[in-house]
Amino acid sequence: MRFLFVGDSMTIGCPGDFTWRYRMWRHLEASFDGPYEIVGPRTALYDTAAGAPVSHEYADPAFPAAARRHLAGWGEGWLHMAPVIGPAVAESRADVLLVSLGLIDLGFYTDSGQTAANVRGFVEGAREANPRVRIALLPVIPNIRAEEDAPFAAEVARFNELLAKAVADLDTAASPLLLATVPDSYDIHKDTYDGTHPGPSGEHKLAAAFADTLHGAWELGARYAPQDDRSLTANRPAPHGTSKAPGPPKQAGVTA
Repeated sequence: MRFLFVGDSMTIGCPGDFTWRYRMWRHLEASFDGPYEIVGPRTALYDTAAGAPVSHEYADPAFPAAARRHLAGWGEGWLHMAPVIGPAVAESRADVLLVSLGLIDLGFYTDSGQTAANVRGFVEGAREANPRVRIALLPVIPNIRAEEDAPFAAEVARFNELLAKAVADLDTAASPLLLATVPDSYDIHKDTYDGTHPGPSGEHKLAAAFADTLHGAWELGARYAPQDDRSLTANRPAPHGTSKAPGPPKQAGVTA
C-alpha cells in the first residue's frame, strides 16, 4: 500500500524539524501489517533562510530517504495542489492520501467557498489518476491568526463545515473519503513553536489524527502510540525567518 502525504508549511517542515510525516512513518513501521511505501515527488524541507525547499536537515538523520517523500510546499494550498495531484498520484501510484491543507488558501488566496471548490477539484483529479484512491483529510487546525482575528476564525470555521460537507457528498464505496479529527488537546501555545507550525508534541498529535482515522475506519495500522523519544517534551524555538502567520514563498508580485 502506498501512502502520499499532502500539505503546506505544517507538513513540509523546516530544517531541524522531525515533521508529522516522520511520526507517521514511525507509526507505520511499528503497526502496519503488510508491505507499504511512502511516495511522492519531493523529499526536502523548506529552508526559510534560502527561501526554497532545499534542506535535508531533518531532526533525525536516520529518517530514511525513501520515507521522506511527500507532496507538500511552503505557501501551497488546495489552490496549488488541485492541478498537480492527478499527475502525482499517477506517477506514484498512491493508494492513500493524507491531506492537511487550507490555512494558506484562506489566509492569502481564496475564501471558504472557493477553497471548498478546490477541494472538490482535488478529489476529482486524484480519482482520475486512481479511481480507487482513499483520502483522509484534516480540517484547518487551530492557529494563531484564528485566535487573534475573529473574521478569519469565522472563515476557517465556515471552510471546515464546507470540507465536512464535501467529504460527505463525495464519499463513495470505491473511493472512500474520511474527515480526520484534530485532538481536543491540541494547544497552539504548547504544541507549536510559533502559533502555527507544530513542534514535536504537535507533530505527534497530527500524526495521531491521521493514524487513528485510518485505524478506526479502514483498519489500517493500529491506534497511534507515540514512540519513546525525548522530543515529546522539547518544542524548539522558531527557526530563523519564520513568523506566526505562514505566508506564501516570496515571488514577484506576492508578499507574505
